[in-house]
Amino acid sequence: MSLHVEVMGRGEDLVLLHGWAMHGGIWHGIAERLAEHFCVHLVDLPGHGYSAAVEPFSLSAIAARVAAQFPHPLHVLGWSLGGAVALRWALDHPYAVRKLVLVASSPCFQQRDDWPVAMRREVLAQFAGDLRQNYQATLRRFIALQAMGGNASREVLRGLQDRLFDRGQPVEAVLGSGLEILRDEDLRHELQHLDQPTLLIYGERDALTPAAAGRWLAGAIADSELLLLPDASHAPFISHADVFTAKVLEFLR
Repeated sequence: MSLHVEVMGRGEDLVLLHGWAMHGGIWHGIAERLAEHFCVHLVDLPGHGYSAAVEPFSLSAIAARVAAQFPHPLHVLGWSLGGAVALRWALDHPYAVRKLVLVASSPCFQQRDDWPVAMRREVLAQFAGDLRQNYQATLRRFIALQAMGGNASREVLRGLQDRLFDRGQPVEAVLGSGLEILRDEDLRHELQHLDQPTLLIYGERDALTPAAAGRWLAGAIADSELLLLPDASHAPFISHADVFTAKVLEFLR
């Protein structure tokens, strides 16, 4: 099964993993700057962009496919769903991931009785239902939620919308399975086994992944550092590209 990876720069390897319904091109705004210091790998996750899907389409299968592409130790940065893939990768292959950066991600994306710092059940259920009716409109609504609340919401919205279909239209079945991952996965109880130094970057105005999830992760991951951006929403690498890139470089070097 083919995995599309765009490579730029030289130095230590750094893999960037995008979020649900996106593709590796979403990182172009910061990738060039990171590539001045690292060999940057922009991955299209299975079933996204130019990459073939995996069967079954599960978090473990996605992480295994990405891990197989990169057998040597490297740094991994994951955003939203890509952060969950990065976590699964680091937990399953601890010697393959040197340092971990999680951006607006969560070990558990849907609220549970003991986990209020996530999306409400009805929100994800609504997305799943809407996806079957009009998936293009659903994707645009999802993008609008990612931009909502930040002080650069128009910039974020434009940045995400402009690249959404750059690599073709995502497969509806893959999008539905991705929502099931967001609904069902819960990695909270495995984090005690996470050994990698971890940088956590979250926006205080994130409407999808509350900043409180980042604060919880900072307490749960032994070797972690938390950066909270007061005016950012779900895509701080777009809205706060300079601060974001500087912090990632400081952490990885």
